[in-house]
Amino acid sequence: MKAKSVIKLGAVALASTFVLAACGSKSSSSSSDKSVNFMESSEIPTMDTSKVTDVVGMTQLSNSEEGIYRLGKNSSVHNALATKTKESKDGKTWTFTLRKNAKWSNGDPVTAQDFVYSWQRTVNPKTASEYAYLFSGIKNADKIAANKVNYKQLGIKADGKYKLTVTLDRPIPYFKLLMGFCIFFPQDQKVVEKYGSKYGTASNKLVYDGPYKQVGWTGTNLKWKLVKNPEYWNKKNVKMDTLNYQVVKDTSTALNLYNSKKLDVTTITGDQVAQYKNNKNYVLRKEASTFYLQLNEKKDKYFKNKKIRQAISMAIDRKQLTGKVLADGSQNPLGYVSTGLAKNPKTGQDFAKEAEVKPAVTQNLTQAKKLLKEGLKEEGMSNLKFTLMADDTDAGKSTNEFLQSQIEKLGSNVKVTVQNIPFKTRLSDSSDGKFDAVVTGWGADFSDPISFLQLFVTGNAQNNGDWSNKQYDKLIKASNTTDATNPDKRWSDLVQAEKVLMNDQAIVPLYQQANSQLWSSKVKGVIYNTAGNNFDYSKLYIKK
Repeated sequence: MKAKSVIKLGAVALASTFVLAACGSKSSSSSSDKSVNFMESSEIPTMDTSKVTDVVGMTQLSNSEEGIYRLGKNSSVHNALATKTKESKDGKTWTFTLRKNAKWSNGDPVTAQDFVYSWQRTVNPKTASEYAYLFSGIKNADKIAANKVNYKQLGIKADGKYKLTVTLDRPIPYFKLLMGFCIFFPQDQKVVEKYGSKYGTASNKLVYDGPYKQVGWTGTNLKWKLVKNPEYWNKKNVKMDTLNYQVVKDTSTALNLYNSKKLDVTTITGDQVAQYKNNKNYVLRKEASTFYLQLNEKKDKYFKNKKIRQAISMAIDRKQLTGKVLADGSQNPLGYVSTGLAKNPKTGQDFAKEAEVKPAVTQNLTQAKKLLKEGLKEEGMSNLKFTLMADDTDAGKSTNEFLQSQIEKLGSNVKVTVQNIPFKTRLSDSSDGKFDAVVTGWGADFSDPISFLQLFVTGNAQNNGDWSNKQYDKLIKASNTTDATNPDKRWSDLVQAEKVLMNDQAIVPLYQQANSQLWSSKVKGVIYNTAGNNFDYSKLYIKK
């Protein structure tokens, strides 16, 4: 999923932090209070299951909606709407028996047809879902994406109200993990059709089948709530009545709110980390997310030149970026796929370490200047000028300024203009190709390297820079098809793909995100998954 900002706080079932509060409301320290105050660093772009791409929206959906499974600690799989699962011997047919007591917040029953409708809507080319690629492997999904088959031919069908059958073109090694991801959640067709293009654009423009339902979000405001859903099938085990959210982009303001007990959780950075790292309420979480520069090869043809891309990467001192600019526990990346996400099934070695290409993430200013000179000459250029886009958070601004100063060390003929815009706008501009270079981030949606690597297949909706490499495409395809059921071969495919990506400097990795946070000692029971950067609040409670 798309990380919410350069100060990303955690997120979904795939998604990340939800720290927000209702400023001016009474302190939540009362023992009888069943509310918690969180902050978010960015606005919600959308709550449409078929169109969401970012950590903020996915965090909200993962706590207000529910699918076949819920993902527990360390990505363990637990029944949610499913009560029974049957897998065929060849791994291509999955049959789910659904619970009969699940309802939407409007009282409608949740049925197998809700899954059929939701999945078909997402893969329908007219929906333009940026996550439709995750359906690859489900029967006819690839043909639907290529406009060769009607979207209603997707391999999913309802056998009555409470039995769902999914047919695959090939076994998907991570299929169960997908079934806990919000893109695969059901949707109430009646409600989607009622609101049309406005579906998912405000709290009252959708319905909920999860532990909480959202209220108070108008589509543009900076405060909202998640309140206990009285129609949720497992409501007796949801202990909190209200989760208050407020967007706070300034970390100093957020810390003041935390210290005045108007926030129960806050993210801290820089000097704040140094001040509070020994505090009993300090928590450091390494995330399965990588921030990187994406260069627009379609808009700016000079970025097609590998030497220019390498020069930009080699100009950056990542140790200074993580240690002095961010100073939040984030670490230097080994590549694109984050450390700690997956291990070699035979040797146990971390994927990121095995696939590491050191020159792609190491500063070498002398070599960078040489490469830039050669690259510009090959392009018939004497100067390099481009705009660097990032979020308008404090960390987004400081990161952008740092990168500007680093890249301009390449020479007097290099000019970088910085542009900081709201997260929601940055996402839409990136998707529309309205950028030269952009600081962006990706968090794993599930604990498999493919969650990162699929993004840069030619034509992928998330591949906003339009990079393309035939060898890379071939390796990813093999991992999903001929080698899908051979763990060793599949692993090798993915390792080699990462090396191709980095050797060609398709992107410029900047850092692996970590979160330094302060959590009120009274807040207990939250389940956090590194893969997906997901906070599940369904078991949250207040310690008396």
